[in-house]
Amino acid sequence: MKKVKLSEGLSLSAVVQGFWRLDSWKWSAVELARFMNECIDRGVTTFDTAEIYGGTLCETLMGQAFEQDRSIRNKIQLVSKTGIFKEGGFGYYDTRYDRVKQSCEESLKRLHTDHLDLYLIHREDPCIDFESTAKALTELKKEGKIGEMGVSNFDPHKFNGLNKAVNGQLVTNQIEWNPVCFEHFNSGMMDDLTASGIHPMIWSPLAGGRLFTGSDEACVKVRAVLKELAEQYGTTESAIVYAWLAYHPVKALPICGSNRIDRLLEAGRGVEIRLKHVDWYRIYTASGQKVLR
Repeated sequence: MKKVKLSEGLSLSAVVQGFWRLDSWKWSAVELARFMNECIDRGVTTFDTAEIYGGTLCETLMGQAFEQDRSIRNKIQLVSKTGIFKEGGFGYYDTRYDRVKQSCEESLKRLHTDHLDLYLIHREDPCIDFESTAKALTELKKEGKIGEMGVSNFDPHKFNGLNKAVNGQLVTNQIEWNPVCFEHFNSGMMDDLTASGIHPMIWSPLAGGRLFTGSDEACVKVRAVLKELAEQYGTTESAIVYAWLAYHPVKALPICGSNRIDRLLEAGRGVEIRLKHVDWYRIYTASGQKVLR
């Protein structure tokens, strides 16, 4: 599988394996390590997690797998995130200097590693102090505890504010994008990323499966177009979605959250399909949310 270069020091696999549902898989460390090696064998070498996933349990389980097979960590690019917390059942954001530094140290311990290849601020904190967050990220990078820094779910204003504070060191914005979600097209974030040569990571590329099971009008319309194109290209509807994401010049990296290797292989095949230009627009407008002027 090809790699996508985010910076001089970091390239990620074109498809990323996500572990946000890991706690529900109920796997032993041996089973998880086996799955990780199967991913690596197929060229999927980038693993994505976050401290909030499973209430930190997902990081812990991944760390146990890394201990089970210590060869895995050196073969992968490990991504984690900070910024979302719960206290007394109440969720909130915290991207202050002390919290970011503490979170990174705690993630490293849970993951049984001495560094993260990429560390992201998980949500666009409305109370973000750009200089405070930037100081934490910059120090972590100088200390060798993170290789690169980025964000997740940021709008253009917060992305540009933090990127300015870290002197242009943000290498990605992990965002939601699929044929029924256009938030970051509407905000201008996609244009900013494309113009800056910054490649986003894409979560929920299949809308959590809703594209194929949803009964709402948008999903029904998209599904009809995907089915027609899948027949035309001799592939599956899911692969067509991954091809659609891969076609855009922003060079996005979709995250596959399934624990099935066949689904991962389908994503890998999808990003290699070259859609016709007109077919990209057929999917873009299929849900009825986007109308060409």
